This record gives sequence, structure tokens and C-alpha cells, in this order.
Amino acid sequence: MHFQWYPGHMTKAKRQMQEDIKLIDLVIELVDARIPLSSRNPDIDELGKQKARLILMNKADLASEEQTKAWMAYFQEKGYYVVKLDSRSRAGMKSISDVIMEACKDKIERDRRRGIKNRPVRAMVVGIPNVGKSTFINTYAGRACAKTGNKPGVTKGKQWIRLNKNVELLDTPGILWPKFEDQKVGLYLALIGSIKDEILNTDELSLELIKILQKNYPGVLKERYQVIEEEAPAEILIQIARNRNCVKKGNELDYSKAASLVLEEFRNGKLGKITLECKDMEIFAKQ
Repeated sequence: MHFQWYPGHMTKAKRQMQEDIKLIDLVIELVDARIPLSSRNPDIDELGKQKARLILMNKADLASEEQTKAWMAYFQEKGYYVVKLDSRSRAGMKSISDVIMEACKDKIERDRRRGIKNRPVRAMVVGIPNVGKSTFINTYAGRACAKTGNKPGVTKGKQWIRLNKNVELLDTPGILWPKFEDQKVGLYLALIGSIKDEILNTDELSLELIKILQKNYPGVLKERYQVIEEEAPAEILIQIARNRNCVKKGNELDYSKAASLVLEEFRNGKLGKITLECKDMEIFAKQ
């Protein structure tokens, strides 16, 4: 499969970020804990290189716990602050304000020396589509959030969200990079749903997922679908269609329905806690 997708509005979003970054103190980047590297936009490192950085490993409830620990250590070694998160259930949310203050302590100290007191940290939330930015913002802000109005130098109509007395938040649209250097990145993004299924061959996509599960998560397919895991991926998909009664007119097996079923159950966690992008295969093997 070949993956290439870059809607025009994402070019505009990147230009807007280049302007907005001048106004902020902290870049909060959401990544998907199942693919921590592939769900990052390389542009963000360049855009935010002079800013404090916080990585939120979202959807950690869907990922391997051991792998999440390994990836958190990896990012921390590179100088990022890191929090694992499930913004849908609020798990991990309580610690974020404290981490933001820690990440911006130098900025707060500079303000204090200049006699500037109580100026909120200005943070920008970034991330590619479907990593859960909107859910995070809504959960973090809660119903009590207040829009603080336009700021000088900000595009007319853009609103900052006052989360509390210490933090103001600026949202940005999800952006992808123009070209996938590695098609495996495109595959991973497609598997988690960051690329619209409508422009993909979901039958082929499900076969790629089955290959990954066979190799890295033996037993998962057998337990969930009562299939013979040693078969070829296409044969396993046939077994899944048969065992889950995926049929169409004429009582023929509906492979596309079975393929969509496998993808959906991976994405919603019904296949278990699965990390596609493994940091350390030795750690992985010990699970």
C-alpha cells in the first residue's frame, strides 16, 4: 500500500503555527501511545525548538504498558517533559498543571526578576489528526474554561482559553507532513485512523494489521476470533469472516466487513493493549 495525504488546509495551518509560536511559552504535543514516533510531526520540533516542550502520550489505555514506559524514558532522555494520558477517562489529567509549571519554571523565574507577577503560561496544543487534541482540551478545560479574548498580534477572531489563573491555551488544527519518508509511518497512521478510511483499501490494511499481530502479539487473534494463527493473513481474514458471520447477499463471505471489524476492534481496544511501534523488542518479549 502507498500512503500519501496532505489536504491543502494543513499547509495553511502550518503557516499559522509559525506565527502563533512567537506568542507562546510552551508547546504541548499530543502523540498516540500506540505509535509514539510515527504520530509526531517532524515540523513541530523545528517550530518549537526555542520553547519548553511537553509530550502527552495519549490513548495510553490502548497501548502496552511496558512499551509506554520505554517510550516515556526515551523522550525524557531527549529533554522533553512527558505524561501518559487517557483524556477520555481523565487518567493522568491531574498531574498536567504541575508538569506545565515545572516545564516553564525558567520563564516564570525570568518574569519574577522583571517584576512581572501572575502572567499565565501561554501554551499551544499541537498534534496530528485523531490523536485526541480536542478531547484533551475539553477535558482539561472543563466547563469552567473562559475565553480570554483576542491578544495583540494574534489573527483576528482567534481565542485564547483561560484554563486557570496559571495557564492560557491556544489550540491549533491537526497537521500532517507533506510526504511520508517511510511508508511504515503511513501504515501506522492509517491503522490508528489518522488517515481517512475512505481513501484507503481497508482490506489490505487489515491484512497488514494481522501480520503485525501474528508477529508481535501471538495468541491475540486466536483468542479473539478462534482462528488458526499460523495461516497466511488472507486465510485468517477468511476464518474471521466465517466465525463472525460476515456474509453478504447470496450467503457469500464478506471479507470487507471482516476487515473493518478487525480494524475497529483494534482501534477501540477490544484486541487488548497493543503498541504497533515497539521501542525495545527485549522489553516487548518480557510482557
